[in-house]
Amino acid sequence: MFEFKLIGEDSKYGARAGIIIVNGIEIKTPVFMPVGTYAAVKTVSPHELYDIDINIILGNAYHLYLRPGVEIIEKMGGIHRFTGWKRAFLTDSGGFQIFSLAQFRKISREGAEFKSHIDGSKHFLTPESVINIEHKIGADIIMPLDVCTTIPIDYKIAENALTTTIEWARRSKKEWESLNTHTNLFGIIQGNIYKELRKRAVEEIVQMDFSGYSVGGLSVGEERAVMYDLTNFVTSLLPKHKPRYLMGVGAPGDILESVIRGIDMFDSVMPTRNARNASVFIPGGTLSIKNSGFKDDSQPIQEGCECYSCRNFSRAYIRHLFNTREILGYRLTTIHNLFYMAKFMEKLRNSIISDNVEDFKKSYYDGLI
Repeated sequence: MFEFKLIGEDSKYGARAGIIIVNGIEIKTPVFMPVGTYAAVKTVSPHELYDIDINIILGNAYHLYLRPGVEIIEKMGGIHRFTGWKRAFLTDSGGFQIFSLAQFRKISREGAEFKSHIDGSKHFLTPESVINIEHKIGADIIMPLDVCTTIPIDYKIAENALTTTIEWARRSKKEWESLNTHTNLFGIIQGNIYKELRKRAVEEIVQMDFSGYSVGGLSVGEERAVMYDLTNFVTSLLPKHKPRYLMGVGAPGDILESVIRGIDMFDSVMPTRNARNASVFIPGGTLSIKNSGFKDDSQPIQEGCECYSCRNFSRAYIRHLFNTREILGYRLTTIHNLFYMAKFMEKLRNSIISDNVEDFKKSYYDGLI
């Protein structure tokens, strides 16, 4: 079961606020989805994520296929029972991860051959096998196998990659329709930096009628202006009544600029990875909690923040935890960064509903949010 309701739109920018209802779980949009590559958001428990009011997390089918293996997850009753996570789960197909294994993979129209980064074993995935893997994993929202290319790249290579992605999308949809599955399949819009190819992707992928649409192949090293321009171009062509997901984007400023351009869903490892590297979000940017200036600082990470970490611990103590490599330090900074992201999305959403995104944007760039 999948439903998307638009409940607000900003009059100046067209930013959208909505609700996704998937398998009985409500997800308010715009939404940031923490990444749990191996079916766990690093250092934090499901209960801690519930406390932050996170209703959807992301896992990676490629990694879960390799470890622990789809058969084990299926035997344990699917990803929700296996992990104890009672809210929504989205799995990425692993196309980007396979793309990242440049010297270890071979792409053909039939599928993707690659060597495992774990033990060097050979594997061959097709669009159909990936849909079956994700069906067995049992996520609520799934992505098809696609071809992700570097930016920039020769037009002909980008065109061939897009042709393969479109063909794989068609095969994925056909396989998905043949299964009695509670999963909901999104289509992925590729096309590199070429608007002509992005337009073709939208036309052909939208015709297949997916539950939602992902904008792929961005946030892979291109300049921000390029990402924003292509995001705006693609969203202007996508149907309004389906959710739009910009894959791999998680910096607050990038999220704001992308929501302004019509995006509803985001994911990134950045907030949690930064947290484990002692970098925490505060209004106006970030601070490194390991900085020697915090050695006797009794303030919380962020004054006025209501997260567990800020209500209970000082910068001095968290710095001490990092310097002694205590796991609690990584946990506390992760809780804070995820709480910051959740509150950022909530405030942004409220500004859309109240038709006040311009004030939110000004406050963000003035370092007040």
